[in-house]
Amino acid sequence: MEILLATFSALFSVINPFGAMPVFLTLTQSDTPARRAHLARRACLYMVLILAVFFLAGQAVLDFFGLRIHDLRIAGGIMIMRAGFDLLNAKPEESKKISKDVVAEGIEKEDISFTPLAMPLLSGPGSIAVVISLYTTSLSILDMGLTLLAISLLGLMTYVVLLFSPKLMVFMGKAGLAAMSKIMGFIVLSLGVSFIITALIALFK
Repeated sequence: MEILLATFSALFSVINPFGAMPVFLTLTQSDTPARRAHLARRACLYMVLILAVFFLAGQAVLDFFGLRIHDLRIAGGIMIMRAGFDLLNAKPEESKKISKDVVAEGIEKEDISFTPLAMPLLSGPGSIAVVISLYTTSLSILDMGLTLLAISLLGLMTYVVLLFSPKLMVFMGKAGLAAMSKIMGFIVLSLGVSFIITALIALFK
């Protein structure tokens, strides 16, 4: 249960589906509710698959490039800390940043479920760094199953948030989004610090 909750909370704070709502609504502004639901469902499915693959194959990728898990945790921690600073200082409409070129390209695309929705909006470098760092050789089959279950539950919750994003945007308003962005930013910043400290302690040992 600890693995399930830890994985879910860590990924939820980094992915921040509430921060993805403004971009999602911008990219699907001309779509019908049914089409928007279809795109959200596919995007969340792709997100789960991407994170699951990186969780299971991440250690092999690190071995291929001759990297240690501590190297990834330090680099990922710095990147996550930067994302946390951005969230703390972001405007409500910028709570989940992707480049303007990506947004413009997405508006013109027929199917935006994989790019830019699933990647990089939902499963970006920060969340990928988190799932790779979660894998260790000491994990049992049950532990790995619980981690994958947490990723799947996060995908389901993200789908619900995106599905009801028009109503949530009206309900929360700019003030609510700004508050949520700052809360998530603080959690993400703390997570990045934790990554770096854990890696440094392991290296000095």
